[in-house]
Amino acid sequence: MNIDLFGRLHRMIPRRAALAAVVATAALLGACQTQQQLISRHEDSLSAAGFLVKPANTPERQAMLKKLPPNKFIQRNSGDSVHYVYADPIVCGCLYVGSQQAYNQYKANEQTQRLADEQQMTADTYADASWNWDAWGPWPAGFGFGYRRGRGW
Repeated sequence: MNIDLFGRLHRMIPRRAALAAVVATAALLGACQTQQQLISRHEDSLSAAGFLVKPANTPERQAMLKKLPPNKFIQRNSGDSVHYVYADPIVCGCLYVGSQQAYNQYKANEQTQRLADEQQMTADTYADASWNWDAWGPWPAGFGFGYRRGRGW
């Protein structure tokens, strides 16, 4: 009898793991933005921080743009000044150029946005005292919810 129980459990675990993987993948894909949307949002932040937009509107500029790593910051030192360059061959076909001050502002804005996103996620946490977990069936030990049986959160 122990062998039969072990056999049934052994067959059930892969099915549950596969189902969990499918559900998790579907949730992640539904929440994902396209690469173009992410880059566009990033570039809006660059402009807001004071980066200048230089379009690759000549064959020479286009060739030079292709030499830079796409969608990454590179640092350019010229004498005592430091500039940051961000090449976008995908969305705008342009170069963003900013000073140390613009780069610092971009990083500060990015951190502020991350904090605002975390606060929004915290504010979106669902809390309802009338929610009944028992209606969803028993929860196995160690499932990770940490909820008591009965009503409420």
